[in-house]
Amino acid sequence: MSLSSKYGYTPDKEAIARSLELIASSLEEVASEEIYKACFGIMDQTTLSSDDTPASVKAMVEKVNGLKKAYPGWPLPASCCVYPNFAHVVAQTRQDPALHVTTVAGCFPTSQSFLEVKLHEIELAVRDGADEIDIVLALNSFLAGDYETAGAEIKASRECIDRVAKELGRPVVLKVILETGLLPTPELIADASFLAMENGADFIKTSTGKVKVNATPQAAWIMCECIKKFYEATGRKVGFKAAGGIASALDAVCYWTIGRTILGDEWMNKDLYRFGVSSLANKLLSAVEQKTVAYF
Repeated sequence: MSLSSKYGYTPDKEAIARSLELIASSLEEVASEEIYKACFGIMDQTTLSSDDTPASVKAMVEKVNGLKKAYPGWPLPASCCVYPNFAHVVAQTRQDPALHVTTVAGCFPTSQSFLEVKLHEIELAVRDGADEIDIVLALNSFLAGDYETAGAEIKASRECIDRVAKELGRPVVLKVILETGLLPTPELIADASFLAMENGADFIKTSTGKVKVNATPQAAWIMCECIKKFYEATGRKVGFKAAGGIASALDAVCYWTIGRTILGDEWMNKDLYRFGVSSLANKLLSAVEQKTVAYF
């Protein structure tokens, strides 16, 4: 029995396509200043480039620090997301602790290494100040049909985070990236979603942004339906994060509408819904300010 069957879920591709067509046709009507700003407030403002430096990461965080002065009435992003070796830079530079330190870890973006190496990197990131850790599902096991090993890696990551977080006296969030663009069927996306949630994910995330196909509305729809089914079965609310390819303000509105349609307003906050983005902030600012903004 597949994990999807366990939760009574089968992705209905035709129904999903119809729903997404309806959403796409109404984005201009749905879009508003309120929603653009809400989308801004759930962003993980991200830099994951090979040429990142302490100075460039600090500059990004300083931009966030100055946002409310430059654009009064706008919320801060939910977090700044960086490579694990820059966790301390974000932690030391941010002026408001409400701006979380998010790092990728566990041998991002491929998750191709020894589990011991992944766990050590996760521990170091938390000790250096990470409030949130984004790991990648071990596709080397999952795509081979070895759900047990893939799930065990997530569980071990969860236990590592909880152990260090308890020692440090602060909570740390775990997001699990499914890399849905490499999962060839909707059924595999659903199974990966349930596997991550069962093994302790606080969020399930679409993509690394490092492969050919990243976030798609179809993957988001399936993942949100799985979150709903998991909540109905367990009473535990798991968050959703779309990442990679959210290039316009209307893209953000599309993913916002998917979440609101399936999960309801109670999910539409930074504790349960996120966007991982590098360029979206300027697009949202531009949409509301009605001029081209290049703040970030």
